[in-house]
Amino acid sequence: MQDAPVPEPLRDGLPPMPPGPPHEERHFTQNAAVRDLVIGTADGLTVPFALAAALSGAVAANPLIVTAGLAEIAAGAVAMGLGGYLAARTDADHYAAERRREEEESRLYPDREKWEVAAILHRYGVRGEVLRQAVEAIASDRRKWVDFMMRFELDLSEPDPNRAATSALLIGGAYVGGGLIPLAPYMVFDTVAPALALSCTLTAAALLGFGWLKARATGLPPLRGAVQTLAIGGVAAAVAYLVASAFGG
Repeated sequence: MQDAPVPEPLRDGLPPMPPGPPHEERHFTQNAAVRDLVIGTADGLTVPFALAAALSGAVAANPLIVTAGLAEIAAGAVAMGLGGYLAARTDADHYAAERRREEEESRLYPDREKWEVAAILHRYGVRGEVLRQAVEAIASDRRKWVDFMMRFELDLSEPDPNRAATSALLIGGAYVGGGLIPLAPYMVFDTVAPALALSCTLTAAALLGFGWLKARATGLPPLRGAVQTLAIGGVAAAVAYLVASAFGG
């Protein structure tokens, strides 16, 4: 009989991973950059397309539609970029304020803060002497102690210091990129009808592709995501076109 394999030595106090069926961990975590690109692209495709469609029902001059569309893209990119910047700055300021409060409480009320650590660990099934040792180990390093409280008591993660500027650039850039798709046909054709037809085709294809990719990234059914995204953009454009036609005619 062949001897059993000798287990690998412990690393950092952890035993080697037990054998099990091979599998691939497939968990999606939507990071901030992906969220910014989704926000910017979705609005960039929908709003300028709706505006161009609305103007197509009210005017017959493509240069006017292009001018209005470019102005809207510029204004929308700046507004949404600034909105992303301010949102990220608010998150960073909130995290910093909460961390200062936790640091102060760990100095002024260490016993109460240790009790809160014990209460958190108790919810995860840690009991008795193991609980006491875990609390003392966490509280032995004030920085890690505060890190623990920020993560498990307040459910806050430290934001990237460059997050605000990056968010503004990603959202604004994605808005411009998305907005130029429905507007490009009006720069090519001299008349409204073929420009509107091509704009609808390009925007529909872009909305379908964008919805499909977004659904794949978030683990949702791709076909449903593509159809939903196309439906939202189509409804917005149809309403804008009908309103402009009614009041512009």
